[in-house]
Amino acid sequence: MSAIITPEQRILGAEPPIAKKANRLQATKLNNQMVNAYWEDLFRAKEEGRLVCWTEGIQLNPILQAADIAWCHGEAAAALLAARKESAAPQAHMETLGYDRELCSYARTHIGCGVMNQSSTVEAQTLLNVDARTLGSRIPAPDMIISAYPFCSTGQQWDNELYRTFGKKVPIFNISMDWVWGNKSSAKYMSGPEFREKVAFLKKQLQDCVRFIEGITGKPYDWDRLSDIMKYTKRAAELRLEAMRLCKARPSPASFFEWTNSIAPVNFLPGGPEIVHYFEQKKAEIESRIAQGIGSVPVEKYRLWWDGIMNWNKIGWLSDKFAGYDACMVAGRYTHMGFWQEPQVIDLRDPLDGMAQNYITCPISISAPQVIEKIIEHCEYYEIDGLILHGARTCRAFSYPQYMIADAVGKRLGLPVAMFEGDMVDETFYKDEVVSSRVEAMLEAIDASRARMR
Repeated sequence: MSAIITPEQRILGAEPPIAKKANRLQATKLNNQMVNAYWEDLFRAKEEGRLVCWTEGIQLNPILQAADIAWCHGEAAAALLAARKESAAPQAHMETLGYDRELCSYARTHIGCGVMNQSSTVEAQTLLNVDARTLGSRIPAPDMIISAYPFCSTGQQWDNELYRTFGKKVPIFNISMDWVWGNKSSAKYMSGPEFREKVAFLKKQLQDCVRFIEGITGKPYDWDRLSDIMKYTKRAAELRLEAMRLCKARPSPASFFEWTNSIAPVNFLPGGPEIVHYFEQKKAEIESRIAQGIGSVPVEKYRLWWDGIMNWNKIGWLSDKFAGYDACMVAGRYTHMGFWQEPQVIDLRDPLDGMAQNYITCPISISAPQVIEKIIEHCEYYEIDGLILHGARTCRAFSYPQYMIADAVGKRLGLPVAMFEGDMVDETFYKDEVVSSRVEAMLEAIDASRARMR
């Protein structure tokens, strides 16, 4: 990352300052080890005689884990391919089939993995230039597909295309994720008749999904094992929230980018003591940083909120970029309002109800007014100075309320806003000069506001 040169330095011809880097948490290395172990386990699944499910959307992995089924989570696969700079190949295969670049890059990448999987012969590999060493080519073909995507029309079409890709021979189960309108006076976040109706509807579908799994495996479902798995998932989620709340400290000991790197244990990794240990380690490191006054960025001058999905190609790059601005991205909607964000409602005696409540409160399943209220709560708690709105070009579901968020949150809290376009997986939508100009203008607005207050 290039160092930022002030106008004064340009005039005086001074040497630019040394580029600042984000202070990354050491515990993240443990996360990376668990992620690598998960993928290697998935690659061996067929050799070990296990069934494989391809799934997208909500975190269904505890339900699959309890049935001893290996799983490939579509968004997780696409994100990892992007982080490893391997997303171009499956996306290119999709373009050869006529899929437009404006379609969800998660979907294009994952369906492209299916195309690569189906192109396993030497002739097909030569024709499509498939590299059998890439992660996308190593993911085992599905024995079943479960679609469970919150408020996103792409989700159902995504799995339908996978179904067609594999010759309409793989059993598929669709879970309908209801939208919570929240437009009645009785409707509050996670309460009211409408919310309970949606939870009951989803819980019934999860029960039907279990029966679908029993039909595939030919075995009775192990409900005790599900409760045991959810015990670890619930505890990991609690520790994660506790550690997140500690970042109210000044300087903030961890950033949104660190929490982005910690999504895997609460999104698609197996539930067990390992994910609990990880968040124990992360929380302990954060507490240690607070005691020593160590921040996520070397100098914390601005505290920011990130709204939008992270671009998985650029986590480290963006982390260092904002550190160079003396800005800490303290929290964000993607990390702080999703992924078992309400663990207190999970009852281990009846885990499906609490699971359904968490699935329904995904920030793209609840109405914009409720999303805005939750964002305001977070911005006030973390003492945010400005909003960064990253409009993911190919994810309309997450981006659609951002103009309302910018207007409502900006006006009510008096916060400046910077909005730019990018994407989750397809980095060609990024324009660094646009990002820089928008962010710098916002930081200048914060400085001007502080000067007026003084």
